[in-house]
Amino acid sequence: MSVISIGQAVVLGAVEGVTEFLPVSSTGHLKIVEGLMGIPVDDDAVIGFSAVIQVGAIAAVLVYFRKDIVRILSAWARGLADREERYHHDYRFAWWVIFATVPIVLVGLAAKPLIKGPLASLWVVAGSLIVGSGVMWVADRTGRHKRGEDDTSFKDAMLVGGSQILALLFPGFSRSGATMSTALLLDLDRVAATRLSFFLGIPALTGAGLYELKDALGTGAGAAPLAVGTLVSFVVAYASIAWLLKFVAKHSFNAFVIYRIAVGVLLFGLLGAGVLHS
Repeated sequence: MSVISIGQAVVLGAVEGVTEFLPVSSTGHLKIVEGLMGIPVDDDAVIGFSAVIQVGAIAAVLVYFRKDIVRILSAWARGLADREERYHHDYRFAWWVIFATVPIVLVGLAAKPLIKGPLASLWVVAGSLIVGSGVMWVADRTGRHKRGEDDTSFKDAMLVGGSQILALLFPGFSRSGATMSTALLLDLDRVAATRLSFFLGIPALTGAGLYELKDALGTGAGAAPLAVGTLVSFVVAYASIAWLLKFVAKHSFNAFVIYRIAVGVLLFGLLGAGVLHS
C-alpha cells in the first residue's frame, strides 16, 4: 500500500506546482505540508514522490515557453552551421545558458554528500527562507529596473545562473528567489529578471528532475498517486507561471518577501514544537 493517498497526491501536486517557480522555496512548502498531513517526510517513497512530481512542473515550463525554446534552439542550430547566424542574440543566448549551467552541475556533483546530508535539514530551509527574503528585499529596492531582456549579456547569464548554487546548497533560499534577486541587482527589470530565471533554470531543473526520476520510480510511492500528483503539478505550475509573469509586470517583490519570512518563522515554530523533524 502506498504511503501517499490520491487525495494527498492532489494536495502535494498543487503545492509543488505553485511553489516550484515562485520565489518561495518548494522544498520548504512540501515538507511543511507533508508533516501537517502526517506523511513521514524522511521516507524514501515520499522523497521519491517529491522528485517525480517535480517533473510535472518542469514539463509545464517547457510547454509554456515552447515557442521561445524552439526559437532559441533553432538559432543555435543555424549558428553552428552558418557563421553569419552567430551574431544573432538567440544564438549567443543559447550558449550563455549552457555555460551558465556548468557551475551548478559541478557544485551539485562535488557537494552531493553535503546537499543530501546536513544541508538538507529543515532548520537550514527555515533560516534560508528568512535570509533569502532579506536579499530579495535589498535587490528589489536597490535595482534600477532599467534593462530589458534584449539587454542581457554573458556576464548577466553567468552571474544569474551561478546564483542557483545558493539554492542548491541552502534549499530554502529558493532557486527562483536566488536568480531573480541576482538579476534585479544587475538592474534588469522585474519581467526580464523573471524570464531569465526561467530560461536559465530549464537545463538545471530538467537534468536534476530526470536524474532523480530514475531512482524515484521504484520507491513504492504508488503508480496512481505518482500519476495524479505529476498531472496536478503540471497544470498548477503552468497557471502559476502565467500568473507570475503578469504579477511582476505591475508589482514589486514585497509580497514574496513578507510571505517567505512568515513561512520561515512558521517552519521554525513547527520544528521547535516537534510537529516537524529536521
